[in-house]
Amino acid sequence: MKRRELMGYTGAGLVTALVTNLGSHLRVNAQSSGVSVQWLGHTCFLFTASGVKILVNPFRTVGCTARYRLPKVTADLVLISSQLLDEGAIEGLPGNPKLIYEPGVYEFKGLKFEGISIDHDRKGGKQFGKNTVWKWNQGGINILHLGGAAAPISIEQKILMGRPDLALIPVGGGAKAYNAQEAQQAIGVLNPKLVIPTHYRTQAADSASCEITPLDDFLNLISGVTVRRSNGDTVVINSKTLPENTEIQVLSYKF
Repeated sequence: MKRRELMGYTGAGLVTALVTNLGSHLRVNAQSSGVSVQWLGHTCFLFTASGVKILVNPFRTVGCTARYRLPKVTADLVLISSQLLDEGAIEGLPGNPKLIYEPGVYEFKGLKFEGISIDHDRKGGKQFGKNTVWKWNQGGINILHLGGAAAPISIEQKILMGRPDLALIPVGGGAKAYNAQEAQQAIGVLNPKLVIPTHYRTQAADSASCEITPLDDFLNLISGVTVRRSNGDTVVINSKTLPENTEIQVLSYKF
């Protein structure tokens, strides 16, 4: 079995974090109080459960993220989907979190993570390369974070992704992420119980350099699907209260 030590982020560029343990079969305690999900803007979220804080896709404040606050939050582990500035800017993060940014299977603090590669654009990855979709179970919830996926989900990728309890799916379009129609198609393929939309235009955007569309473009397209709206940026998701049919969870960002 091939194992490598998971390396910490040291503050000077990207450090490959590779604890690859393809043979491990981890048991996750499904009898839990759920997972806390905090939206920090764009595709950046902080997941807290099982005594572990996981930060996904920290960004720089430029373009579509210009007026968000920098997501400088304390985390044990940082997952990034690509090294683009809107989902892979890890400079200045507090503490000494571990970092994973390549596809593969990883183990960290009793949790198993799987990174699944998908094209980051509609040109076979020739424009923006590959995007890593992250899959893991935390607090009894099967989480799938699609990052900035723009390509359709293949049968092989669908098998790896499974049916998520919670899927974080980009909906705002542009050159490197699903637009509303593509997001709807991805939901049809994955059949998640709960969807949190990501990567859409908000008042954080620099209007001169942001090409993505507002959330309402997506919500208007999927009329008939139940939409939950939170007054805050955080929601606690519990396995006992998950819907059987897909619902949308919208979080609010406090500017």
